[in-house]
Amino acid sequence: MTNPLYRKHIISIPDFSREELELVVATAASLKAAPRNDLLRGRLIASCFFEPSTRTRLSFETSVQRLGGTVIGFSDGANTSAKKGETLADTIKIISSYTDAVVMRHPKEGAARLASEFSAVPVINGGDGANQHPTQTLLDLFTIRETQGRLDKLSLAFVGDLKYGRTVHSLAQALSLFDCHFYFVAPDALAMPDYLCEELDEKGIAYTLCDSLEEVIPLVDILYMTRVQRERFDEAEFKKIQGQYVLRADMFRHARDNLRVLHPLPRVDEITPDVDATPYAYYFEQAKNGVFARQALLALVLNETV
Repeated sequence: MTNPLYRKHIISIPDFSREELELVVATAASLKAAPRNDLLRGRLIASCFFEPSTRTRLSFETSVQRLGGTVIGFSDGANTSAKKGETLADTIKIISSYTDAVVMRHPKEGAARLASEFSAVPVINGGDGANQHPTQTLLDLFTIRETQGRLDKLSLAFVGDLKYGRTVHSLAQALSLFDCHFYFVAPDALAMPDYLCEELDEKGIAYTLCDSLEEVIPLVDILYMTRVQRERFDEAEFKKIQGQYVLRADMFRHARDNLRVLHPLPRVDEITPDVDATPYAYYFEQAKNGVFARQALLALVLNETV
């Protein structure tokens, strides 16, 4: 079978077809079950992080090395010629002339798309501002498939900051290809953006707007928690909102047996520590799956066959 992702830029989840998403998920499962150390042998990958990252940067760099490749790059844009005024276009032209692929995180929305226009090699978006985080979505899809046995016709609740959270935007767009039902649990100030709800309406995807976390738990297969960002609110409003969206172990009384709780991390206090010991908690395994999903993506982008 022809690999449709070979030498393709990975910028945004809407750029993927259902078949391409399924290919990444299947390849990640294969690499988790039977690790390979040869798929990037002789390949050099640039890790270009213009803003801080823990899980994304380290899991990408781990992925490259475990597949037999080599990583160069930086973890802070302040240590590059961008500090001297060099444009992103020029930076990417130079870096891409040294390497076989560029993994990039940047604080500005649209930066990854811009980089792809000037790169001689595939660009993989590691997050561009509040816009897209496609590789987080790929590891989320892999984790959901791993826990539920399928991606089709699931019920999922997205909880917390749905306005600014790029992870929930990308994941909702991806799962809209699989006829899932969504519950959006958020305060009005952090509701899912209108443009995304309009996309779902156009596709005929069912979703429900909710303001109670506890009421939605018995209805879903996946509970996707996110951090409510303190900096968006004054202190009094934050405390009121924060208390509404804290997940505790005692809230699982009527949960489905197959329910799994996911979180893109880092968490602050929206999931209490007692949840960690329940059979529903899966967010640490989810983070671990980032290596396999990113290995799969790198392998597919840089090999005609895997």
